[in-house]
Amino acid sequence: MNLYNKAATILLFIFEVTLIFTGFTALMQKDYGVFKLSLLAAFSILIPFILSCLAKKKKLNLPSGFQLFGIIFIFTAQYFGEIKDFYDNIWWWDLMLHGAFGSYMVITFLHLIKGIIRMEAEITHKRYVMTTALFAFSFALSLGTLWEIFEFSGDFIFDTGMVKGGLEDTMSDLIVKTAAALITSLIYYFRERNE
Repeated sequence: MNLYNKAATILLFIFEVTLIFTGFTALMQKDYGVFKLSLLAAFSILIPFILSCLAKKKKLNLPSGFQLFGIIFIFTAQYFGEIKDFYDNIWWWDLMLHGAFGSYMVITFLHLIKGIIRMEAEITHKRYVMTTALFAFSFALSLGTLWEIFEFSGDFIFDTGMVKGGLEDTMSDLIVKTAAALITSLIYYFRERNE
């Protein structure tokens, strides 16, 4: 277990205790909206660990800080953003999180393909790097879209209110993720193409 995973495990414990306590307090105060959000966050925060286990079984590479990034992202999005109303009180909070998500998903893809996709002899290095950057960008957009579906599903099933501004909120999230993923993909492309 590397240092990042140890930190992620410690933070997971702290965050889960915080979410359970918040959910229990909300239930006692009959604040069912916060209770549902706490419950959803408590389960969601396990996703990075589940994905890491699946990747390990399939012998796929993930960035060393994947679990740490994942739980911090989910906790800051769900707990601070939704429960503590950072989305309403700090205008850039949502944009910052979605930008970080878009950028980190490109980095995740670049780790995942190591050892899976090999450059064939007839393909130039520049073409290989361009294709890799394009697929990394597409991967980030796909996961960003899945996150928006997650938010919509949470609102639809649990009536959580995660999609604050309806279509405007969803589109601004997707635009920021797209821009961050594009910038990160371009950085990769220009850095790697001449090596």
